[in-house]
Amino acid sequence: MINGKKVLALLGQPNSGKSTLFNSLTGLKQHVGNWPGKTVEKKEGSFIRNGEEIIVADLPGSYSLSANSDEEMITRDYIASGKADAVCILADSSQLERSLFMLADYAGIQVPCFLVLNLADVAKDQGKEINIKALAEKLSIPVCLLSAPDSKNYESFYKCLDEAFDKKTLLDSAALEKAYEAIEGYSELKSIIPDDAIKGYSSAWLSAKVIEGDKAACEKIIPLLNPESKRKYEAVVAKIQKGSVLTGQCKFAWIDDLLSGVVNKVQKKAEFTKFDKAITHKVWGKPLVILIVIGGLLASFIPALPFMGIGMGISALIAPLQEALLGAGAHPIVTGIICNVVIQSVAYIVQMLGFVFGVTFVFGLLEEVGIMARVSYVFDNTMARFGLQGKSVMPCLVSFGCTMGGAAGARVIDNWGQKVLTIAIAWAVPCGAAWSIIPMLASNFFGAGAVIIIVAILLIMILHMFVTANIFGRILVKKEDRYGMIMELPPYHKPKVGALLRYVLGRTKDTFLRVMKVIIPICLIFWLLSYTATGLPENTILYKIGSFIEPVTKVFGLNWKLFTAFIASSVGKEGAVGVLSALYANTGTIYGAVVGTNAANDIQTLLAVIPKAEALAFMFAITFNVPCIVALAATYQETHSAKWTAIISVYYTIFALILAFIAYHIGLLIWPV
Repeated sequence: MINGKKVLALLGQPNSGKSTLFNSLTGLKQHVGNWPGKTVEKKEGSFIRNGEEIIVADLPGSYSLSANSDEEMITRDYIASGKADAVCILADSSQLERSLFMLADYAGIQVPCFLVLNLADVAKDQGKEINIKALAEKLSIPVCLLSAPDSKNYESFYKCLDEAFDKKTLLDSAALEKAYEAIEGYSELKSIIPDDAIKGYSSAWLSAKVIEGDKAACEKIIPLLNPESKRKYEAVVAKIQKGSVLTGQCKFAWIDDLLSGVVNKVQKKAEFTKFDKAITHKVWGKPLVILIVIGGLLASFIPALPFMGIGMGISALIAPLQEALLGAGAHPIVTGIICNVVIQSVAYIVQMLGFVFGVTFVFGLLEEVGIMARVSYVFDNTMARFGLQGKSVMPCLVSFGCTMGGAAGARVIDNWGQKVLTIAIAWAVPCGAAWSIIPMLASNFFGAGAVIIIVAILLIMILHMFVTANIFGRILVKKEDRYGMIMELPPYHKPKVGALLRYVLGRTKDTFLRVMKVIIPICLIFWLLSYTATGLPENTILYKIGSFIEPVTKVFGLNWKLFTAFIASSVGKEGAVGVLSALYANTGTIYGAVVGTNAANDIQTLLAVIPKAEALAFMFAITFNVPCIVALAATYQETHSAKWTAIISVYYTIFALILAFIAYHIGLLIWPV
């Protein structure tokens, strides 16, 4: 219990429908944070049942309860702590042989629980009939069938919940423990390890984890043993080989026994559809996937349009409000902060969120239908070269449109290290905003040579991704932890659009609140640095800083004006050229160019005053600089780590300057000053 309130913990493998159930139960009564001392997301909420408030903890999705990741450690420590009055274990009804592995790994944990067989509608479409009464008798816990998106039909779920709370139902693990006895050393370990050794775990569960080589469990057990028991323990452990394989065989045999007489398969074996044959084709598979993602990106603009309109409407309020404030005698600085920083930043964020909403919704539909699982499958081997899995391909491809959307898309990756590495690599992909200005600059400065520059940028992008993967991969994803996806292609089924829309709106709202906390302070700092009462850039703090460090920035081919535009590009790529226009041709303010209030560009002026070598350096610098402030905020939201967000940002800034240095000096060889 927490503060006298009952607690329900949701436990399940990724894609088991856990988040859908959580959102259906809690609605808007939820909050997201971090687990203490961890970068893993913590989601809690509440709902009312029979006049009583029940706390719901959405535990991190994991495939087992072994100590292979922070997610798994957090999950099992929370369960064993006794904070949860009952644990709801979710399994996929359409793939019970695989999804019940979590239940098998739970067996032996002494916390009340019940089993929810989710995706019941999909199982029904497959022709599967599940005898939940027989399964409940075998397990000695309540069992129900559920379609989590169908929140109007939760009666069986609530019935199981009430029974678990009232009767403290414990999972019967006797049959599994008997299977473990065939493993050499298991019985000896069970006799050595006391039943009360670690709160929440039976000696049978702990013995199985020792056999599997679970370091966290072993580290807790050894100090509890007396010298004689410790000697016996070490002798047994020394003889164990391939323990995880042995216990895994026992668990799957136990699952097969559970399902015997419980599941009646009346359908034919699922056929490999024409689409499956095409998308998994060795030659045409990957091009087809890329076309699907491109189509998804284009379709994402449709649901994004309302957000774009709202953002433009907010921007339209700036001029009249500014006039009203100044007319009322407000100080120009106060007026500037309210109108140009707060309101303009909100408008900018809302417009950017439109694309994120669109991407999340469109690709969420593809996920529910079953398409994204196939996309991940096709690219699994390719992404493995980066130390990643197939799920990482979508964030990288989406980043061609918007890096923020790419960062948000990384939330489907279960392993935290792989998620951070995916985002770090996705940053190397020039976004749509970069592609909107780089070809324009290249064609104006270099004419027909623009094609060579675009090709060079694409080649450097690929090189950048490999270099980034090697640098960060060694820390984030160690070699022994690198693995692809163990999956079977899920069946196709109709998406629950209403439930998906509620989820996407909730995530968009959460993203908006988190992004605001990052963007407003940074925009305020940039505004203060670029503010001048006279309107002359030479009177800004930014100019003073830029001119002071210009001897250093010139090494990279960037004078203070180009360097200022380079810094501005980390706030928003669209504003980089506008900043140059403001500095070279006096067409507006520096800050206004960054946030979009005046992005006028006098290309002819720029062509006349910027040497080609410097222009080349500038293009490479802004292309591979930090994508934008919104992408930075989204990265922080998904990684839950200010440290890693800062590391990636500094890395990209340095890498961009190195590329500028190389481009500038190559440019000097071609176009000597």
